[in-house]
Amino acid sequence: MRAIVARISVKQGHEAEFEVLAAGLVAESRDEAGCLAYDLWRSDEAQEYVFIERYVDEEAAQAHVKSDHYRRIGRQMSALMDGTPTVIRLAAP
Repeated sequence: MRAIVARISVKQGHEAEFEVLAAGLVAESRDEAGCLAYDLWRSDEAQEYVFIERYVDEEAAQAHVKSDHYRRIGRQMSALMDGTPTVIRLAAP
């Protein structure tokens, strides 16, 4: 099993726009083969969001980042980000 935690800072004033795009990404990603969970959380830190993703294996995680919806929505979301996301990749022992 593979899990990914991605922490994203959003430019001030763009939170609502980011949340709309992120909701679309969540909905489409949950329908992917091999996706066990795909959730967006808002951190207690201002303008910070966290995606928590779980996949059956590395192949499913790689298919996600190659998907059309990830690339399309990701480009739109990147314009709203303040800096580079912090990504933590986890594997079940």
